Amino acid sequence: MRSYAVMNPERQTSQQVGELYAEHNSWLTGWIRNRLGCHELAADIAQDTFVRLLKKPKYFSSMGEARAFLSTIAKGLYIDHWRRKQVEQAWLESLAHCEEEFVPSAEHTSAMIELLCELDAMIAKLPKKVANTLILSQLHGLTYREIAERLSVSERMVKRYMAQAMLQCLLFKSDRSL
Repeated sequence: MRSYAVMNPERQTSQQVGELYAEHNSWLTGWIRNRLGCHELAADIAQDTFVRLLKKPKYFSSMGEARAFLSTIAKGLYIDHWRRKQVEQAWLESLAHCEEEFVPSAEHTSAMIELLCELDAMIAKLPKKVANTLILSQLHGLTYREIAERLSVSERMVKRYMAQAMLQCLLFKSDRSL
């Protein structure tokens, strides 16, 4: 059985990813299309999968290992796609209630959706109780006592969760300003 290697130097990497692309792109596109039902979206996600592989080379010892890796990357990309669509939909629904003069420009809308997606990803990485604490406090306006009751924890734990959440928010903000 053939060995699938993706290694440095850069010239070798792009050549070997090209070989993987030639061997697996139609399979990967079909695999994604079967799950999503859209050929264009499947083609975009397959392309992005190989771009990720170019950025972070990996060695494969078999066709099965290569396909397992490619399908794992593709799953993550289409989950990201659907999350982004949900964020976009929520943003557009919130704009539907604005008077026309207050509706932001297309550029502002695009920037806001990007920011919301980044925030969503940051919150998704938080431990569940920390994320719930942040959301209940900042979006729902609950007091620490109310949050403690909802989460069945002490107010002291709510304060700790909020401290963790705020630290992540500060790190998020500093990452965005770089």
